[in-house]
Amino acid sequence: MKKVWRVRKAVTGDVLAQFPEMHPLVVQLLVNRGITTQEQIEKFLTPDYKTDSHDPFLFRDMRKAVDRIFSAAEKKEKVVIYGDYDADGVCASAILKEMLNKVGIEPHIHLPHREKEGYGMNMKAAKEFIKKKFDLVVTCDCGVTSIEEIDALQKAGIDVIVTDHHAEPPKLPQAFAILNPSLKNETYPFKHLVGTGVAFKLTQAVLQEAPSHGISVTQGEEKWMLDLVAIATIADFGDLIDENRTFTAFGLFVLEKTRRPGLKALKEFMNGSLGTISSEMVGYQLVPRLNAASRMDHANTALSLLTETDSVAAFSRAQELQKLNQDRQKVSDKMFQEGKKQFGEKPEEKLLVAVGDGWQAGVVGLVAGKLLHLYHRPVLVIGKQKDEIVGSGRSIQHFDITKALHAVSEHLDKFGGHPQACGFTVKNGHLDAFIQAIKEQAEGISDAELEDELEIDAEVSLDEISWELWEDLKKFEPFGECNPQPVFACKKVVVESMRSVGKSGQHLQIMVKHNSEVIRKTIAFGFASAWAEQLPQGQEIDIAFEVSLNEWNGSRELQLRIVDIRDSKAVHDV
Repeated sequence: MKKVWRVRKAVTGDVLAQFPEMHPLVVQLLVNRGITTQEQIEKFLTPDYKTDSHDPFLFRDMRKAVDRIFSAAEKKEKVVIYGDYDADGVCASAILKEMLNKVGIEPHIHLPHREKEGYGMNMKAAKEFIKKKFDLVVTCDCGVTSIEEIDALQKAGIDVIVTDHHAEPPKLPQAFAILNPSLKNETYPFKHLVGTGVAFKLTQAVLQEAPSHGISVTQGEEKWMLDLVAIATIADFGDLIDENRTFTAFGLFVLEKTRRPGLKALKEFMNGSLGTISSEMVGYQLVPRLNAASRMDHANTALSLLTETDSVAAFSRAQELQKLNQDRQKVSDKMFQEGKKQFGEKPEEKLLVAVGDGWQAGVVGLVAGKLLHLYHRPVLVIGKQKDEIVGSGRSIQHFDITKALHAVSEHLDKFGGHPQACGFTVKNGHLDAFIQAIKEQAEGISDAELEDELEIDAEVSLDEISWELWEDLKKFEPFGECNPQPVFACKKVVVESMRSVGKSGQHLQIMVKHNSEVIRKTIAFGFASAWAEQLPQGQEIDIAFEVSLNEWNGSRELQLRIVDIRDSKAVHDV
């Protein structure tokens, strides 16, 4: 789809004058992100773990939770960790296990099966914990909605500590303690921690108190767990501001030097090593491998990788994850192509629904995301199994897909999610009625709301892209939610030459000039099919691009990575 470029308003000379030591483009990027004071700038560009990490005891129930854990350790009670099956839940479970081990507790860990048990605690598992006479349950990345299950556990004399980050439900469970920054009455100052971030705050608090209970802990030992916090924050699209930015920045540094044999082994199967790792590498290479475990089999494989201490066994787990990820890619690619066939080249419906027999529930969300990216309109992908119909949805900014599910809930057994992402199970015999009803919910979407918008940080001349600017841009990392990688626009760039690259020639390498005879190299991934025949020498185009580093055979060069191309004669900026 053609994108509508929205170029951010240029900062004024008065603003630039306040920061004369900074590159004007750096000032523009900071202002675009709402960072305008010297204090905000220093905190953003140079995060500090000591000063930018909040006291964990600011959580309303943290003291209760910490005391209960030490009581369990002293009494040698039986403890179980109940996590979630995605990367956030798995990383949180691994951190809690490591923390409990340090205070003398060897916990049992229960991760639910994605398809057989679904998200959150279930009553079957709760009854099993009661039967096995556990004394304490600690949840992570789930629990705040598990009212009946937690009530049953508490009545049976099993205390429950909930660590979660999901939205507050109408009624809270009667747990022994709840650590969730998103609760309305929570006193913790930062509201956007992911599940692993909350588990890490509990870990900080416990290890801080350990010496007073006669337990020797190296000061700052918890920092080695930040690799998992960084992975989870990126995986769960946590806002990379405040504490999340601090944890992720330091976590990526820890990840380069990780002591975990499993992560060391996993790098053997990734494109490149874990050295100089970036948030992009984590999001596109590491996280999919961890999530492949629950999508194709069971999350226990990913947990085993993160907690394994033997390098030989860890390599075996990494091999398993690599195979599962390859299988996931094949399955999701096949489903994606089948979904495209159902929609056609230019679908006109406001909301698209793809349905397939045997489509795996663990993959439908991935496929919905890829189809959303292609068509830029709400997409539901539904798989029909023998005894249930499971779907997942992804949506544009202007359409709350979960709110739409609420409106048609008479056709659903269960559902949940966020404004732009959801999951659901359709009642048997209701599929056709559900599809018709959900499409009616989307009829109010305007054509303007379906436009694919591209946010441009600044319009530049290519001679402004220098090594000096690159060094400044690196200070903006890690990139992610609320801090996307900067996108620049350059107009009336002249094509000097062009060639197709890649195994199947799907990419374009375009040599361009702008306001001088200096030739700059650009790379446009996936643009060959749309532009290979439209870029003759001398053609004037507008390009939107990111600045990246290309390292090859020991050489380094700045690379302009194109994210969109327009004919200069057809410009429609907003």
